Amino acid sequence: MKTRTAEATWTGDLRSGQGNMRLGSGVWEGDYSFGTRMEDQPGTNPEELVGAALAGCFSMALSNALTEAGHIPTRVHTTARVEFGQVDGGFAIPRITLELEAEVPGIEEAEFHELAEGAKSGCPVSKALQGTEIELDATLIGGEGRAAAD
Repeated sequence: MKTRTAEATWTGDLRSGQGNMRLGSGVWEGDYSFGTRMEDQPGTNPEELVGAALAGCFSMALSNALTEAGHIPTRVHTTARVEFGQVDGGFAIPRITLELEAEVPGIEEAEFHELAEGAKSGCPVSKALQGTEIELDATLIGGEGRAAAD
């Protein structure tokens, strides 16, 4: 079993402090603060990283499912919209919406929809986020229409 790492350092108090996150591979590092997380200041935040992890995992899982079903995708593009805010009992990520656009030659809309739903529930990051509602808005480019699922 593989173990992946990431690090975060925070200095100072919550509102005026500063933080830095970096991936164990060394390919990415970014600064974050109260302003980048709770306001609209430039920089990153943990929620963006959760969204990137889910979008990447889902895209790979769907590509694999499509390929195994005999439909090698030309392109799978996923945007994760991570909702973050105060709820009863504190702050949470109550919902993530995956917006998918995929170009998949020769697939029927119903099969595409079924495989996308399976990838949504089956990718490891989705499983890790079981306490969060994950919605899927899937569009097959060049297909027979739009498939939306909740």
